[in-house]
Amino acid sequence: MTLSLGIGIFLALVCAMAANLGFLCKYRGANTAPAVTIRHPFRSARELYSSKWFAVGMLIATASWGLHVAAMALAPMSVVQVTLAAGVVLIAVMADRLFGFEVGPRQRLGLWMIAGALVILGLTQPSVHGAHSQFSPAAMISFEGTLFGVGGLLIAGPHVRGEPTRHYGVILGAAAGVLFGVSDTAIKALTGIALAHGAMGVFESPWLIVAIAASVISFYASARALQDGEPVPVIAVTGTAANIAGISGGILVFGDPMPATVIGVVLQSVGFVLVIVACALMPAPVRSAGVAPATQAA
Repeated sequence: MTLSLGIGIFLALVCAMAANLGFLCKYRGANTAPAVTIRHPFRSARELYSSKWFAVGMLIATASWGLHVAAMALAPMSVVQVTLAAGVVLIAVMADRLFGFEVGPRQRLGLWMIAGALVILGLTQPSVHGAHSQFSPAAMISFEGTLFGVGGLLIAGPHVRGEPTRHYGVILGAAAGVLFGVSDTAIKALTGIALAHGAMGVFESPWLIVAIAASVISFYASARALQDGEPVPVIAVTGTAANIAGISGGILVFGDPMPATVIGVVLQSVGFVLVIVACALMPAPVRSAGVAPATQAA
């Protein structure tokens, strides 16, 4: 393992812990603010930031974002995302011990399944060298466009069918995670552009606009998800969706290596299936005791 790769992995681990803490703070703050509505985005943002808990959570999230960018500049994207995903096992402990949020048996089972899947993905990850920041514009456009479409369908789908389901918070969390993946992939591309062309290359790149747009949309989707859902399922699903999108982006866009053996490919496929099953298990049949969800329509 090279020094830069080791530093990148360490930064990703610290980022994972900070991101979970930021999410939990934002959950507490978001549930003291009026429901987020896309019809009044600036008012919704002002009301969210009027909560000290949410403001602190965003400050922590900003610090974790900086660590994330630094990690992606030093290590391949798929390696960073697998490392970040390891932080999912800390959610239950932090939610229970630091914030007193109830964590049900289904949620704990889902977290352990996700943790097991991520261990499989990590053990089957081939060795890599360098930051792997080079990409094909065609692959980038196809990947980012597909993720934007998936995120949009997750946000709009329940409204198209009628009233949002009781698990709409988890669905919105998944949408936010997918859009975080869009932003992460664009930022990874920008780190390579910055190394090749300097800061001016970043400001001239269309991927900067994509990163900003995805970040803004995911900000509102994530905030509303935290208002409509329970903390552990929403945070776990959001993070897992972002990590799976990031791992896929690393492989499909930046050419991160896949396992060279059939067993490795099968094990990675099993890992992805476990993640999907775990995310389906995370929402409890009924809402746990705690802060009541916002009821105003998005």
